[in-house]
Amino acid sequence: MEHQKNKTITDKIWDILSSVKLAIVIFALISLTSIIGTILEQKGDPETNLEILTRLFGKSLAPTLFTVSEKLGFMDMYHSWWFTGLLVLFSVNLVICSLDRLPRIWKLVREPIGPLPEENLRKFVISREITIKGRPDTVKDTVASALRKARFHAGEVQEEKDWMFYAQRGKYSRLGVFITHFSILIILIGAMIGIRFGFKGYLNLPEGAVSNVALSATDREVPFGFEIRCDNFDVDFYGRSDMPKEYRSWLTVIKNGREILRKSIAVNDPLTYEGITFYQSSYGIVPGSLGQGIFVFNTISRDGKSATVNPRLGDSFQVSGTALTAKIIDFSPALKIDEHGHAATYANQMSNPAVFIEFSEGGKNPFSGWILKRHPETWQLPDGSRVEFIDYWGVEFTGLQVRKDPGVWVVYFGCISMSLGLFIAFFMSHRRLWIKVVEEKNTSRVIIGATANKNRAAFERKIDKMTSVLSKKQEGEK
Repeated sequence: MEHQKNKTITDKIWDILSSVKLAIVIFALISLTSIIGTILEQKGDPETNLEILTRLFGKSLAPTLFTVSEKLGFMDMYHSWWFTGLLVLFSVNLVICSLDRLPRIWKLVREPIGPLPEENLRKFVISREITIKGRPDTVKDTVASALRKARFHAGEVQEEKDWMFYAQRGKYSRLGVFITHFSILIILIGAMIGIRFGFKGYLNLPEGAVSNVALSATDREVPFGFEIRCDNFDVDFYGRSDMPKEYRSWLTVIKNGREILRKSIAVNDPLTYEGITFYQSSYGIVPGSLGQGIFVFNTISRDGKSATVNPRLGDSFQVSGTALTAKIIDFSPALKIDEHGHAATYANQMSNPAVFIEFSEGGKNPFSGWILKRHPETWQLPDGSRVEFIDYWGVEFTGLQVRKDPGVWVVYFGCISMSLGLFIAFFMSHRRLWIKVVEEKNTSRVIIGATANKNRAAFERKIDKMTSVLSKKQEGEK
């Protein structure tokens, strides 16, 4: 009590900041607020979050909770001053806890192990005693061999006619918790670097278009320092369903007027250049572009003559190796034929693109019909020639998520070191062992004392195994 009274303000503040209870409280607050941040859409539309709160708490409470959440910064929680303050306080607590306990632990780590009196060995929680036939100077070789098999590099000293062995393993495992603490700080620093110097935005890039900026969540333009061009975009579907199997963009990086890099990207297969990563995120049709795109057809005659043509809506082209002239009359991004045979568009996405073509020969119109990109059976013409619908280029955009995170490698390093620290802290222990061989009549008494700071049961089993080996060795010699 007197000691507590004599403490200065600095000492009291240090005690508070080094408290494990404080660490638990801060961690609980971070976890709780993170749950809230997961439920509410960060930087999302107010209507969306209001709808979420309505579903959770009802119409009567939702407006009030929305106002409170907005004032507390829950809509952009991870950039709020109080959440940053919690992280800083947590970091300070980790540092002070480590500084407060490290000197004592380091002293234990650096303290050399040496011989102990016989009576001390019997006071250890792990204590064993057996009798082996033979004099100590011969029994010691058996003990030394058992220690080597147990992977202990033991020191030994002779005490008159007796022998003392002492050894330890895993003394640096006591530092595992400090490695973990250090790793958490590294991860937090990496995250702060990413928040301060990185950005996360989006870019809707039409086919053939070039851009050197992305839009942040607040619609602020963020320059790349280079240009990105979408050369093509395509979607694969599951069978004949409208469920996308894969959507892929072909991108080109341009810097100082030179093409630097080309890559096709898909979901989970991004493009990275100069620390900026482009992820395939979405796709759609550029508003007002359906009549402005370029068709890509491959025409093949009955005798195998082929040619690629690139007409626009309303244009005509010649079918290779034939007298047929084809004119593009209509286009649908998602064609559906109803039960009455009427064509209709059922979606604004390129779910089932189709083009209506009229064919003429010598001034006559022998036939016409819809050619569907996803249905090759419609490519076959009555005379045996084919018009393959390859693409309708220039009408779709690729939705790219753009991210720059210069702190990501710091975070990766922190995660790796944390894994190492956790492994050391949970699966390794500081084990110390003393064995004394005492001479008696025609026999030697072997006294074992041992201690472990973690997983004592496993070490105790190891000691029992060693004792069993020594006993069996004696029986074998008999």
